[in-house]
Amino acid sequence: MYNIVKKVLFKYEPENVHYKVMKWLSKAYNSGIGKKYLESNYCFRHPSLEREVFGLKFKNPVGLAAGFDKDAMFIDELACLGFGFIEIGTLTPKPQDGNEKPRLFRFPVDEALINRMGFNNQGVEAAVTRLKKRKTDIIIGGNIGKNKVTPNEDAIQDYVYCFKALHGVVDYFVVNVSSPNTPNLRELQEKKPLHDLLLKLQNLNLSYPNPKPLLLKIAPDLTDTQLDDIIEIAQSVKLSGIVATNTTLDREGMRTNKGRLEATGSGGLSGKPLKERSTEIVRYITQKTKGGLPIIAVGGIFTPEDALEKLEAGASLVQVYTGFVYEGPAIAKKICRTLADKK
Repeated sequence: MYNIVKKVLFKYEPENVHYKVMKWLSKAYNSGIGKKYLESNYCFRHPSLEREVFGLKFKNPVGLAAGFDKDAMFIDELACLGFGFIEIGTLTPKPQDGNEKPRLFRFPVDEALINRMGFNNQGVEAAVTRLKKRKTDIIIGGNIGKNKVTPNEDAIQDYVYCFKALHGVVDYFVVNVSSPNTPNLRELQEKKPLHDLLLKLQNLNLSYPNPKPLLLKIAPDLTDTQLDDIIEIAQSVKLSGIVATNTTLDREGMRTNKGRLEATGSGGLSGKPLKERSTEIVRYITQKTKGGLPIIAVGGIFTPEDALEKLEAGASLVQVYTGFVYEGPAIAKKICRTLADKK
């Protein structure tokens, strides 16, 4: 059924379709029997799916990655689609429009997306207001970043602002310094600025009576040396985990016409072309830390087999985004059912 719907949706501009579909989902959820219908058709529950990771109890290990519901507008609706957790953001202190449109592109031949959204969001305070009103108890991650106009030397202030604002309404934090769509942001992945940022946030975190798990989202384009530096920093500041990975700048191996790729321009690539590299990084971190650093794996997860590959490589949890777009609302249910059958 979804394949038929997808053919229609894919005829229209991706970003506009995204918000239209989410509004349809919201209407369905708020109708008389909508919530029950969504839960009965898209949720799969089984005790074997439950996970305890960095002190949090997840109903299942399949989450929705950051970027899909940046502003926490559809938490209750998305929770009805069987996810074990939802990551909002990336959020910044002040609202910002992001980059010029069009900025989201589909590549069906490769089952991929390229985006250069640029942290478009309504600002962290708007998300806080919505999260205070949510009805579901699904685990929420808060993905935080800096405003585009904030220079890197002042970036810590932006992350601190978002952390303080969100602390009472999210269950864990993800520090995003790996998006390719905010100028110079990835420079914060270098050893000293990254250490200073994470140490500041962790010290702030530990000043609360109820510290939250603090994770770092990393790029797939890092060298082994850079990964080693990140592992060292993560261990030294006692991070709770790593999210691996963000989108890639690499276009190697794509089957889409090169002319179309060049015309599309810059942006981060997600989807099937990212699957192998994402798994490599998960496996590398697992081996280097002897499994001592929990990993949320994201990148190229479309099928239950893709999720199993990430988990077998060492991930504790997985997230979907592009796979959700291509496979449809039953993706979490399909993965969870297979994982339960494997037990």
